[in-house]
Amino acid sequence: MLQKATIRQLTILSLIVVTPLGLLSKFYKGPGDWWLNDYAGDVLYEIFWCLFVFLLIPKRQALIKIPIWVLIITCILEFLQLWHPPLLQLIRSSILGKLLLGTTFAWWDFPHYLIGCFIGWLWLRLLWRFHDD
Repeated sequence: MLQKATIRQLTILSLIVVTPLGLLSKFYKGPGDWWLNDYAGDVLYEIFWCLFVFLLIPKRQALIKIPIWVLIITCILEFLQLWHPPLLQLIRSSILGKLLLGTTFAWWDFPHYLIGCFIGWLWLRLLWRFHDD
């Protein structure tokens, strides 16, 4: 009989799926690339952070708190894109800095962050439902 996966194993597997999709969404060139590069990446970015934090805090009580905090922090980071001090500009000049902090403020990112956190919340609930205690 097969043993059920642990919550951490399921979360790592989820991250293995979401991370390359998120990175690929930023570099995709083809039909619909304007949406995939900017907005699908936002959704996947939120899901990634929900999963990553859940990997560190795999508690039932965290299922709702994680997506809320991910949304709050991501919205703060979005507003930080309006600020251009030398240190932030230096960080944003690297590919990792661009991926983590972003470079350009856009109001349309906010609905996609909300969608990503909602999907992240559903994903965490699904992981919790199927893990082995």
